[in-house]
Amino acid sequence: MAEPTVYASATAADAGAVAGVGITAVERDTGISKETLRVWERRYGFPAPSRDAAGERLYPPEQVLKLRLVKRLLDAGHRPGRIVAAPLPELSALLQPPVAASETATGAEAPEVAVCTALLQSHDVDGLRRTLSQAVLRRGLAGSIGQVFAPLTTRIGELWMSGELQVFEEHIYSESLQLVLRQSIHALPVNLQGAGPRVLLTTLPGEGHALGLLMAEALLSLEGAVCLSLGVQTPIVQLPAAATVHRADVVALSFSGQLPARAVFDGLGLLRELLPANVEIWAGGSNRALRLPGVPDGVRCVDGLAAITPEIARWRELLESGL
Repeated sequence: MAEPTVYASATAADAGAVAGVGITAVERDTGISKETLRVWERRYGFPAPSRDAAGERLYPPEQVLKLRLVKRLLDAGHRPGRIVAAPLPELSALLQPPVAASETATGAEAPEVAVCTALLQSHDVDGLRRTLSQAVLRRGLAGSIGQVFAPLTTRIGELWMSGELQVFEEHIYSESLQLVLRQSIHALPVNLQGAGPRVLLTTLPGEGHALGLLMAEALLSLEGAVCLSLGVQTPIVQLPAAATVHRADVVALSFSGQLPARAVFDGLGLLRELLPANVEIWAGGSNRALRLPGVPDGVRCVDGLAAITPEIARWRELLESGL
């Protein structure tokens, strides 16, 4: 994520100036280039920065927040002409992912979600990690992922987008959850392994989010899969060799909303061409592209973490049938 932006207040020296940040800071914070910001300003009337005494653009915090939402929607495949000038509530509604049938709300939010959020915001790192670990002991690994870790990760992302969490705080959360998940995976019984497929896990270039990948690895391991994670952003041309060397049955990819739909489709299409036909591709995550027409043939979209168990069962049935 980008470095946090500091919003400066007007001083007596520039009386009447509106609080805001310059275009360079906005580019760094949102990932939208200066040239694009200027084009949108002329074409759509947004953003609408003020000017400081030297005539330089100043963007108020609420416009930077909206630009963050616009960037997420662009990465998900929306067109600038539809979203740049749209009101903030409409953008927020578009960002709500469709709820899979398997993930329909089944009750009140787990109390650990609010507790962990408060611990993170109060900078109690030890307390945060202890509460995450206790969730695994109390609910089990699968239960803690579905009931606590996945919704908590969504909550943290929302708080970051709204400016209520700083970048370093989001990083602390990510590192803390990764630590707990890795410890939990390593603690799984050895005899659990080998009953499922050999799975190679990674993300495509440009997709830097690792938490979804790690949660998928944990659930796959619980189902007896033999997992090898390559981490994030593995070059596509390297994956066929990795799959061959490690005798992979499945290459599993995680997608957040970071990549635009075209990059998702093109990457999956190229990978399907390069991999042997007997190696399956499983694609999961919150990226809207996975729920749109255009996903290449031969790619299985795993609709939510809860869909991993039936996907493993399907793979076992195919293996037993000899197909």
